[in-house]
Amino acid sequence: MEPTRRAAAAAASSSLLLAAGAAAAVGLVALGYKYLRKPEQAVRVGVVSKLLIHPLKSGKAVSVALAECQPKGLKFGDLQDRHWLVVSEDGHMVTARQQPRLVLVALTCEGGLVCLNGPDMEELRFPVEQAHNGVMDCRVFGEDIQGRDCGDESSRWLTRYLGGGEEEEEEEKKTTFRLVHFEPHMKARKAEQNKPFPPGTEEVAYADLAPVMLLSESSVQDLSSKLEQDVTVERFRPSIVVSGCDAFAEDSWEEIQIGSVRLRRVLACGRCLLTTVNPETGVITRKEPLETLKGYRVCKPSERHIYKTSPLFGQLHNVKKTGVLQVGDVVYKISR
Repeated sequence: MEPTRRAAAAAASSSLLLAAGAAAAVGLVALGYKYLRKPEQAVRVGVVSKLLIHPLKSGKAVSVALAECQPKGLKFGDLQDRHWLVVSEDGHMVTARQQPRLVLVALTCEGGLVCLNGPDMEELRFPVEQAHNGVMDCRVFGEDIQGRDCGDESSRWLTRYLGGGEEEEEEEKKTTFRLVHFEPHMKARKAEQNKPFPPGTEEVAYADLAPVMLLSESSVQDLSSKLEQDVTVERFRPSIVVSGCDAFAEDSWEEIQIGSVRLRRVLACGRCLLTTVNPETGVITRKEPLETLKGYRVCKPSERHIYKTSPLFGQLHNVKKTGVLQVGDVVYKISR
């Protein structure tokens, strides 16, 4: 029995030594990571000059002095970025690409009511919460998403404003538009699903690709210097506008800190026909400033599978850490 006891003791001792060695190795790795990992460096790169919320996709921007920065974009009270959408009767999205005058429609919220305003239209008010209305299945860039129907009154308002047909027109000739609202419990879209975008974009409501788009004033000024007529930042529908930096400096900001908010760049914003809609007149030219952008803001050949022929202007970001943003906040570029 003695040899057996000695063997068992030796085996136990060996196991303890192995366990201790493993623990020590883990400790050394953790210690090494702690001291070898480069600390974060925050470098001031600019200042927030504007915060813009676009409650209605393709609608007029609402400029705010402060906003919550949430996973699905900017929020101020009941106003949430790209959480209302105009659709056709079969649920397909309608934007200013098809209906340029949508850029003149202002959707705001006041006292639990949605307020719709447009040129030569009487203001329409209806409750933000409309649980009694049905939920529509909608299509945004070929992907399924839901929206709470905002009722017949808003449908008639939009149909009349967008020229969908006069009251006396034959019923079958009318083009009817409806307004839908994305609610918190609804399933969001994963923008890069089945598309050649880099992985990691957050879930969004009715936004194109990512919850936050950032653009610098200098980039817009650089573009204006190449055009016959100046353009404003509003034409490009950013969430955050930054001043105090060089043109296109934002292209190199992979991660930024603004107050308590941390944003991480996903990809550049590929520009489309919507940039040719004047946000002040609702007139589409289908040419500028898109053609000028195509002359000097094209992607690298290795990125053509992502952007194709779209010129790049502004940067799309995910929200890594939520918080409150304010006009005047300093923007820091984070590096390691």
